[in-house]
Amino acid sequence: MALTWIQLPSTRSRASIARRLRQVAAKMTTAAIAEVDTRYEWFGRLSPEHRASVTLVARAGVDGFINWFGEGGSDRQVQIFDRAPRDLSRHVSLKQTVDLTRSIIDTVDAQVDELMPRADRPYLHAALNEYSRDVAFAAAEVYAAAAEVRGAWDIRQEATVVDAIMRGEVDDSVMSRVATLGWRSTAGALVMVGSAPGPEAEGKIEDTRRMARSRKLDCLAAVHSDRLVVVLGGDPLATDADPLPVVAPLAERFGEGPVVVGPRVDHLTQASGSARAALSGLRAAPGWPAAPRPVHADDLLPERALSGDGHARRALARDVYGPLVDSGGGLLETLTCFLDEGLSIEASARALFVHANTVRYRLKRIHEVTGYSPTDPRDSYTLRLALTLGRLLADHNG
Repeated sequence: MALTWIQLPSTRSRASIARRLRQVAAKMTTAAIAEVDTRYEWFGRLSPEHRASVTLVARAGVDGFINWFGEGGSDRQVQIFDRAPRDLSRHVSLKQTVDLTRSIIDTVDAQVDELMPRADRPYLHAALNEYSRDVAFAAAEVYAAAAEVRGAWDIRQEATVVDAIMRGEVDDSVMSRVATLGWRSTAGALVMVGSAPGPEAEGKIEDTRRMARSRKLDCLAAVHSDRLVVVLGGDPLATDADPLPVVAPLAERFGEGPVVVGPRVDHLTQASGSARAALSGLRAAPGWPAAPRPVHADDLLPERALSGDGHARRALARDVYGPLVDSGGGLLETLTCFLDEGLSIEASARALFVHANTVRYRLKRIHEVTGYSPTDPRDSYTLRLALTLGRLLADHNG
């Protein structure tokens, strides 16, 4: 913007004032940095390297003003931030930069009255007022560009981290990247998997991140092949309580089809196990068309076992069949008979030569021991498959 605030006598006069300004520029810069150091605690907490960078910016601001003034308020863009390292915007926020700029301008304005001839002062005060606006626009552009670059970098980093979790390669380097992405959780994590949300994927992924943060959850999200993978952690997942109610609202951000929630693990370093179960569940989900959305991967154990998931087969044999064998008390025999008799308590009682109430008591104990109710159609299906797998595994080991 050309200077319109006051009519300078001549180009020679501007050059003379600019020359006098250059003679005191170092004093102005020193005074400006001293004022910043006194006024803002954050400046004192910066590393020596970044304090030096801020000093460079301050000196560039004073020199830039002198050149700008000497050219009569040139239309060329103010470029006082060009000398600063690219990563300075990561250590000094936009608000802090605005405060810094304001302090420097105010200090230089005060120094004008102390160091410059009285005749020069009106022109310089008016010029500083306009120059400060140009500096503010320049700062905004620098931070907007930095945010754009950082956003693209973060997306690439996030995709790399999610890919490492899916491949089971979470090492110290991955955890270091996770920290730069804002992950703070030290306990509790799980993985959700479903179809990608389509052409508006990035917007919905960002919505997923915001929704997760609103529920006090750390979140990593990326499209992996044609699937959306969401990794979650935080205090709400740090307990043994069912995580499904906590994460269920996020299913709205996935594409059509099933959404599977992997089991909760204690730490992000173990999230690959949750991811493996979730992916297995997603592949097996068509076998249970009536499954809720989202559905827990453990609720798909029968379909996962039938689709070839060895982990699911072993889980059913170990966690369902094994406890029935260990509990004794006729539980395994009663369950087998109950299933063979078409879920009829009376028929089972006759076949076992016991009272119907004994069958009812044993069915209740089976539910307590395994977590599955023999009288529920879905649970009875899981129990029957667990019995078959358990016998096969026992025979193989025997």
